[in-house]
Amino acid sequence: MRIRRCTVAWLEPREVATFELDDLLAGGTGVVSRLCWFAHAPHLPAAAEIDAGHVPVLGALGAVDWIERDGLDARFGADAVDALLDAGLLLAQGDGDTADDGFRAIGWHPPAAVAHLAARWEAIDGPKGMAEADVDTSEGLLRNHGAPPPPAPPSAHPGIEVPLPRIGRNDFDALLDSRATCRNYPADAVLPVATFAQLMARVFGARGIGHSAPGFDVYKRTSPSGGALHPTDCFLIVQRVEGIAAGLYRYRVDGHALEPVVPGVAPPRPGDAGTRPLGETPSRAWRAEELRAFARIAVAGQDFFADAPVLCVLAPRFHRNFWKYRNHAKAYRVCVLDVGHLSQTLQLCATEAGLGPFVTGAINEVDIERAFGMTAYAQSPLAVCGFGQRAATLVTSEFDPNRRVWPR
Repeated sequence: MRIRRCTVAWLEPREVATFELDDLLAGGTGVVSRLCWFAHAPHLPAAAEIDAGHVPVLGALGAVDWIERDGLDARFGADAVDALLDAGLLLAQGDGDTADDGFRAIGWHPPAAVAHLAARWEAIDGPKGMAEADVDTSEGLLRNHGAPPPPAPPSAHPGIEVPLPRIGRNDFDALLDSRATCRNYPADAVLPVATFAQLMARVFGARGIGHSAPGFDVYKRTSPSGGALHPTDCFLIVQRVEGIAAGLYRYRVDGHALEPVVPGVAPPRPGDAGTRPLGETPSRAWRAEELRAFARIAVAGQDFFADAPVLCVLAPRFHRNFWKYRNHAKAYRVCVLDVGHLSQTLQLCATEAGLGPFVTGAINEVDIERAFGMTAYAQSPLAVCGFGQRAATLVTSEFDPNRRVWPR
């Protein structure tokens, strides 16, 4: 048998604490720590814990050339090699297409791949966790973290700053001042389809197309994108839009249309912390309460966002970007910037339309990927945005220091 290492395997020594009753009965605290080794391999669903004695095996062979297994067995023992094969960190030649083959074809810069895949959430309730840690209020943050760094660092050379002239404000300044994250959506408000369609066209639609070379077309959007590649797809959780059935969709930039997505998970129940595999449950359209439960899961328990009529999941197709910037140290950063540009354009367009927008990075990526049928190393959400009519009364506080949205 010929084997090689998987494309990327980053090793992390991690201290893991567990509760052991014997230690408590012996007079200890009951909390026992041990040093473990974890291998981060982006083609695997999670970091794999490995035996410390198996670590040298991963350093004894590369990710390109296939070598005979016999030599590794003689040096490290067959049990060690078998364990790493079972974990998916070593691969056997002739096993057919594997997840590692799919990951290898994308062109990730290894540190970026490890960082992205390791930072994804599943079934996290952000507000609940912050409340339990007493960091869900400004007072709690000060109690636990002390004073924050100042908004601006002190001047390195006081007294020699060059003042800039104050320029009169215009209508665009008023629009910028009116942009504020919305946390108050009426649960029954229905968004007019014309307003929805206009926002989709302005933010995610094609404003022009260029034919750079045979087989290489590029779209122009209202936001910039590295290499004009625009790798970010907009997946939608449509809850209440006039004339459009509630459900999951993908916006088609090539036709200004919505492509229905068959959910890849069983319908969530209100109160569920995360998504469940489809299992034996037949796929069907989700009811309104199930769709809202999934929206809440998507935004990690942030109920004030889950009531928005429309939620936009911004998920780059990484290979669209990495095709040009292959194994490039900055390629993933450009994908992050791409999502940031689109989210800000959405905030301004929604504000101009008289709607309340939001954007959040506190999302359960794994649950979203399951629902929309994404493979994490090929396409993964980086942020969720949303928009809709603001409620008539302020229930959840919003940051509006200039009182442009909520006069009082």
